[in-house]
Amino acid sequence: MAFVQYGGGRLVVATANPQLVFIHGIGGLRSAEMERRQWLGALATGVRAAGQAGLVSALTQGWLADVRFADYSDLLNAKGAQGGAPGAELDHFDERVLSGLLEAMVDELVEQFPPETGTRDARIIGQARHHLDGLSSGSQAQGVGEFARRLVWVTTTLLQLPGLRQTAQWANGQAFALQLSQVARYLNRNGGKASVGSAIRSRVLEGLDPARPLVVVSHSLGTVVAYEALHEYEGPVALWVTLGSPLALGGVVLQRLVPQPPSCPERVGAWHNFWDRNDVVVGRPRLADWIAPSSAGVKAQTAPVKSAGVWTHTATKYLEHAEVAGPIVEALLP
Repeated sequence: MAFVQYGGGRLVVATANPQLVFIHGIGGLRSAEMERRQWLGALATGVRAAGQAGLVSALTQGWLADVRFADYSDLLNAKGAQGGAPGAELDHFDERVLSGLLEAMVDELVEQFPPETGTRDARIIGQARHHLDGLSSGSQAQGVGEFARRLVWVTTTLLQLPGLRQTAQWANGQAFALQLSQVARYLNRNGGKASVGSAIRSRVLEGLDPARPLVVVSHSLGTVVAYEALHEYEGPVALWVTLGSPLALGGVVLQRLVPQPPSCPERVGAWHNFWDRNDVVVGRPRLADWIAPSSAGVKAQTAPVKSAGVWTHTATKYLEHAEVAGPIVEALLP
């Protein structure tokens, strides 16, 4: 038996470390160790803001928990997918999901920049809406690749918004469209395509010890992956945190989750969901209404955060908030 001293001079008995797993969303190929350090650094910033500066060293040095970044990016970035746009590999299912995602994003942007304001941003969003209407108008009859071309028109137009162009993660509309298509590829369970989602969930659960406490921090598409993976997981989950989650996008994601009807995974002890009003990927604060509680009554507890800038859909921006980081570090304490 060993003792570890945390901030404030407190001595606690150190048993087997809890597990902290970060689950990422869409994007290009990642370096698991670099991402792990970045997410931990952002979490440390939030822990300080929460008044728990004495726990930062224990967190970042690995004394408080065994921290793992569950990297599945290679499973969604195969065959040179870093460049170009999605094309003939998209089936009808993928196209419906992508259309729905973009429609939800444009709807959120319209709320932020109403057409009647007449601003440049509002005009750009109006153009994106026009292209989106064309995207949904039966492009199948116009040949292979037509949907992909129209899709890039929408994403290229959206990237004319200064906030997205300056701070988002995409160099151009093709990259934007390609990475959005990862959501559809994960959710597609038609034939052999189901193996992608299965492989991703296996990667996330790989190496976890069901006998030790687990805290899961998931972001964006990672919240969808976590939802399904935690329904398969047999160990206790002290806390599940969802950041910028599209889980409540009804016609796009919610109705395609497995298992159905949607419910909080049974082994989850607490579920905290955070959303930013400026995060256009988020399905707004509806998780608790649209996803049923577990048999123990656990359901999503949703709270807003406020980040600077138009593009707030990054995990690190969320983790830097005290209200996000505080419960995470508390859940890791013995």
